Amino acid sequence: MARRRQQMIVYHGSSTKIEKPKIIIQEKGRDFGFGFYTTTVKKQAERWALRTARLDSLKSKTRKDAIVNIYYFDEKQTELLNTKEFTNSDLEWLEFIVHCRSNLSYNHNFDIVSGKIADDRVGETIEYVLAGVMRKEDAVERLRFEKINNQICFCTENSLKLLSFKESYTVHSMN
Repeated sequence: MARRRQQMIVYHGSSTKIEKPKIIIQEKGRDFGFGFYTTTVKKQAERWALRTARLDSLKSKTRKDAIVNIYYFDEKQTELLNTKEFTNSDLEWLEFIVHCRSNLSYNHNFDIVSGKIADDRVGETIEYVLAGVMRKEDAVERLRFEKINNQICFCTENSLKLLSFKESYTVHSMN
């Protein structure tokens, strides 16, 4: 069995510097439910930051910066938590996302959920499933060919204790 790393760097894209992460509850469902979403992919976090800053600027009618927050994630301590890792974009992964996105009161009881992210193209496929236009099995087959990035969702206060703020930086544009 491969030895797990003890600390990993994770990124969170936002329009603010966030030294103390908290569970984010929104008006619509997210892939892995409500939580604090991070990724190990720096460019993905930068895209999230730019998108969030653009949306927050529109809402507040004032310019918001795109900020990437960087954290140390103490993976060793996950042994004490209830975690779920989706290693593939398979039927189990898709059904989990469908439950989380379609039912805001769905409670999966995991402290941390990690796996592939349902980006715009993947999200479109999931919307077809939610609308009853596409069978889940067909959606999984379609998604096999997508390059899908990762996400780690910290779903409970206990899981947030495994994150320690390192630094943040402003994203000016995607190069």
